Amino acid sequence: MPSDLVLVTGASGFVGKWTVIALLRAGYSVRGSVRSEDKAEAVRKAVVSQLGEDVLYRLSFVKLNLLLDYGWSKAMSRVDAVMHIAAPVQASEPRDKSKFMAAAVGGTERVLRFAALAGVRRVIMTSSVAAVAYGHGNQSAVQTYSEADYTNLAGMRVPSSYHIAKTNAERTAWALARALPLDLTTILPSAILGPVLDDDFSASVALVGNMLVGAGPAMPRSGFSVVDVRDVAAAHLAALQKPASVGERYLVASDYLTMPEVATILRSAFPDHPVAAPYLPDWLVRLMARFGGPLRVVYEDLGQQKHYGHDKIEKLLGRPLLPGREAILSCASTLLALRQSNAGP
Repeated sequence: MPSDLVLVTGASGFVGKWTVIALLRAGYSVRGSVRSEDKAEAVRKAVVSQLGEDVLYRLSFVKLNLLLDYGWSKAMSRVDAVMHIAAPVQASEPRDKSKFMAAAVGGTERVLRFAALAGVRRVIMTSSVAAVAYGHGNQSAVQTYSEADYTNLAGMRVPSSYHIAKTNAERTAWALARALPLDLTTILPSAILGPVLDDDFSASVALVGNMLVGAGPAMPRSGFSVVDVRDVAAAHLAALQKPASVGERYLVASDYLTMPEVATILRSAFPDHPVAAPYLPDWLVRLMARFGGPLRVVYEDLGQQKHYGHDKIEKLLGRPLLPGREAILSCASTLLALRQSNAGP
């Protein structure tokens, strides 16, 4: 019901802001978890930029930490559903892996247990394709995955903390949903692009930004499946509104694009910008990934194209996903507008 109150963890993140906007547009009230008042103000500004000020009376905030119990019980008061979007994200291996895992896995457990204690049964959680498509051994160069697949961490050659965290957090969520019990749905996006609202965005967006200005390090020639952030937010909303989504996983991934293809799209649309995309040979990626850093995340993608089924999420949404090209171009155009705005007159 649009009069319901939804707690959105990680409300100030890239996905979090767009999900808050989607909920408010649909008539829901939103209580967003943030780490500071500055983050809350950033969410307010993003909401006003899309919906105007009239919806702000339905938006409130609470300061929470995934590593601490303090505040979670009060935050769950009068809540009808929880969207657990908050998660630690790093482009490279974290220095403190135990803290990273505690926020991802322990944080998920904390959110779900406090929801159950407050009598909140409905939980929608953001997972990732990182929990689906890895560690499955030698397969064909082009492989399509479905919601039935789970990453096999033991089968990964060089598992990254990100893959470990996402896989274990989702498995923990499903185990708790059965035990508590909770009505859980998980949303599993691929690389998230699309329009930016401010300078708090994902590593995928930063990659596009670096390519636009000819900056950033050399990259592998491999690629990734792209998804528009607006589709990720729409998937969370559709899951909330449709009871048939309870107990289900939904992959949210559009087109597969290689790094050279992304660069070609950007060059064509923005010919006045020095789009640069230097590439690393696969052998060097494999060598460097063993020492950690951002290349560890893409190590398992070398030599494979990982595609994801669209049918299930498109049935839930009642429409096709936005094309990968649209996600890239809307991302680039809003990044350029943001940079111009920040530069001032």
